[in-house]
Amino acid sequence: MPSYELSLEAEQDLLDIALYGLVNFGLQQSEDYRDGVKKRFQALAERPLQYQAVDEIREGYRRSVYRSHSIYYRVEGTRIVIMRILGRQDTTSAVKGS
Repeated sequence: MPSYELSLEAEQDLLDIALYGLVNFGLQQSEDYRDGVKKRFQALAERPLQYQAVDEIREGYRRSVYRSHSIYYRVEGTRIVIMRILGRQDTTSAVKGS
């Protein structure tokens, strides 16, 4: 089965998303959203080239949009590395700084 890994920044992004969801929408909504994001990670691992390359943002990165978040990742052999999971803030500068 294809696999994925999260960078330290992506792990923190996922925690921040869960906390924001908990505070603003409650536990169930937060867990549902997190589970949806994780399902997208697995889908990315299974078909990593399905989503667009964003070399203009950062060389070697691809982006998948899940609801209000952009998931930035790299393909590394038979696995993918999730680099960032960013919301509506200026994602371009956040990704370039990773």
